[in-house]
Amino acid sequence: MIATATRTGFTRFRRLRRKEPLRALVRETTLDPGDFIYPIFVQPGRGQETPISAMPGQCQYSVDRLPALAERVAAAGVPAVLLFGIPEHKDELGSEAWAEHGIVQQAVRELKRAVPDLLVVTDICLCEYTSHGHCGVLAGDQVENDPTLDLLARTAVSHVEAGADLVAPSDMMDGRVQAIRQALDLAGYQHVPVMAYAAKFASAFYGPFREAAGSTPQFGDRRGYQMDPGNGREALREIAADIEEGADIVMVKPALPYLDVLARAREEFRHPLAAYHVSGEYAMLKAAVANGWLDERRATLETLTSIRRAGADVIITYCALEAAAWLR
Repeated sequence: MIATATRTGFTRFRRLRRKEPLRALVRETTLDPGDFIYPIFVQPGRGQETPISAMPGQCQYSVDRLPALAERVAAAGVPAVLLFGIPEHKDELGSEAWAEHGIVQQAVRELKRAVPDLLVVTDICLCEYTSHGHCGVLAGDQVENDPTLDLLARTAVSHVEAGADLVAPSDMMDGRVQAIRQALDLAGYQHVPVMAYAAKFASAFYGPFREAAGSTPQFGDRRGYQMDPGNGREALREIAADIEEGADIVMVKPALPYLDVLARAREEFRHPLAAYHVSGEYAMLKAAVANGWLDERRATLETLTSIRRAGADVIITYCALEAAAWLR
């Protein structure tokens, strides 16, 4: 052993890093399966479980396959799922979005029958249901804001009538939170909360989702209504507006490229805050793991911890089931 003189005049941070029990004792940010929402894609048919090539490990499920999946989610300790529907038929207005026997409405009923205590959240948007792939009513090649609001509100009410516990508008039309809140209240659903995709950026990281949900626009893109990636201050204005209109939970999407926005939102607002760890973020992790470049467990949990550390109370992630298993 080499004898050395005791040095002084600096802080010994390593004292609390020597052993895992010590590190756990002073850990500032923790993860729990109860922090997660697991997204699910629902497709027509029976006995269907179609792998999504751009999102390894994820599938499109027919309604009859949902009970078994719901039981897996609940057993993992994950409290909620987020539904995206792939309709059998599409039209200019996306009318299957609010149809009584639409794909999401069927899925909600089946999930609530199979696992009543599982929270069922539904995405409120028209892009999966319109023949043109945009998130609202078209006038020429432009998405019309105000006519779209009525259809979004109608969709939200139909989901809640089917048994949805929470609705999540993702379309980025101005005023849609107010329209949905008013429609739910008038229909007698004052108790149902709204989780607004408040700061949803026009991101390249949504790419794999297009395959998963069949929602690629037939022309143009969504930069005319989703947020410009360069605008952090505007994101805070969007969040404030959604809170004013009645949102119960507000969301930043995507998560990792916008951790600064997430942290600023946490500092400024006291509302519950969600972040969506989106398809492209998930796909990058899976690709790096498949190539042997990353340790999947460590990289995934570090990623999700960073989202929590930035301020998210809720994380919507395709990694929910794997992460929940690792955390137990």
